[in-house]
Amino acid sequence: MELKDVKIIGNLGAGTMGHATTLQFALHGYHVKLYDQSQAALDRSIVMIQHDLATFQRAGLLTQSTEEVMAHIHPTTDQQFAFERADFIIESISEDLAVKQQAWQTVEQIAPERAIMATNTSGLDPTQLQSGLQHPERFVVAHFWNPAHLMPLVEVVPGEQTAASTVDFTVALMNHIGKHAVPLKKASLGFVGNRIQLAVMREALHIVDEGIATPEAVDDIIKYSLGRRWSLVGPIASADLGGLDVFKNISSYLYADLSAEQGTDPALAHKVADGDLGLKTGRGFYSWTGAAGKQVVAKRDAGLLKLLKDDQTPDD
Repeated sequence: MELKDVKIIGNLGAGTMGHATTLQFALHGYHVKLYDQSQAALDRSIVMIQHDLATFQRAGLLTQSTEEVMAHIHPTTDQQFAFERADFIIESISEDLAVKQQAWQTVEQIAPERAIMATNTSGLDPTQLQSGLQHPERFVVAHFWNPAHLMPLVEVVPGEQTAASTVDFTVALMNHIGKHAVPLKKASLGFVGNRIQLAVMREALHIVDEGIATPEAVDDIIKYSLGRRWSLVGPIASADLGGLDVFKNISSYLYADLSAEQGTDPALAHKVADGDLGLKTGRGFYSWTGAAGKQVVAKRDAGLLKLLKDDQTPDD
């Protein structure tokens, strides 16, 4: 199958990630069959899509009317309607191995044999997910980063039985819909992005636990140094630019002092036990209630929108 052959997208799951993947495909002219078993979930998803569309419109990122985009989205609770003619299927449901396996075994019985099947898991093993499929060679991970309508990265991850052509096709399709797709050579727990994110998080929380700095200080240090640098060149290129001899010398004494925590960080476990889950409950390491919390989210989204506009501006 070639890109020109893709006409219909099957989108399994209408939640936080599912609504965003639906919108991304619809923005690029594909008809998207948005499936969820709950009509209430579909209704909420349409509201979120309309909200994101309005955000894009205010930012000058829409080249068509919102009505044109919405006309490409077809919410449904009928799996047959959603998947029987789909050329590419993207799934964003519960991060539960058994639930995803069962869902994909059902979808595969409905979908055409040519359809590529992609899961938007954040880190589950694609080899395990594809193990019960009749055509595991057509199954791959396409891991969108949250918020998926604003973040460009999609990690494309093969399982042991995934065909190289499936990876190549998925990378091409993700790039075609305006994402920045990066293929991995093989799967690893957490893929690449989450491995790096959790390694940084482990050390950041260790620094707080040890009383070296406050959460606010840690965040400022990242934002005004590594965050800025890594958005332009990644950590490995940064090491090249800084001098590998320098990084070798630092690593020789610093590695041994870094956190090697193998379980959950105590401060993180304590917050979760207290029900302080962050934005979703109004409090985590920070308070997210009131105007101040909303301003942080708005500032983040405005910054991501600006970067999206920069991405779409052709180089001279």
